[in-house]
Amino acid sequence: MNKVILMGRLTRDPDVRYSQGENSTAVARYTLAVDRRFSRNEENSTDFINIVAFGKSGEFAEKYFKKGMKVLVTGRIQTGSYTNKEGQKVYTTDVVAEDQEFAESKNASASGVPSDGAGNGGGSDKIGNDNDFMSFEGGSETSLPF
Repeated sequence: MNKVILMGRLTRDPDVRYSQGENSTAVARYTLAVDRRFSRNEENSTDFINIVAFGKSGEFAEKYFKKGMKVLVTGRIQTGSYTNKEGQKVYTTDVVAEDQEFAESKNASASGVPSDGAGNGGGSDKIGNDNDFMSFEGGSETSLPF
């Protein structure tokens, strides 16, 4: 089984390109800065993971993802290789996104205040409201299947 779940912050806005041809499709590339849970000498350590999103996922990343946002990505690892201009073989490892979600509220993302996962910034006792979350054009609540 090849399954990856990552939560981190975008290091830059996604780079989106469209494939050539009659049925062009979006290909979004971005990097997530993911903190490691444990470290040997109590220092914070971060991994920078390359993410690739195709089609509708790529278009979603282009429209809604911005540098610094905290996102959750589910996908699979894909490896590859190519020969560079100097004739050296270069190996690549990417995560191909299958699902992408916002991991904090819009207000927390804009202010840079870490979210506690409940839509609240930090350890605040304030309960967030519906205006804290980013909206997107994708249908209304009445079009949900449940």
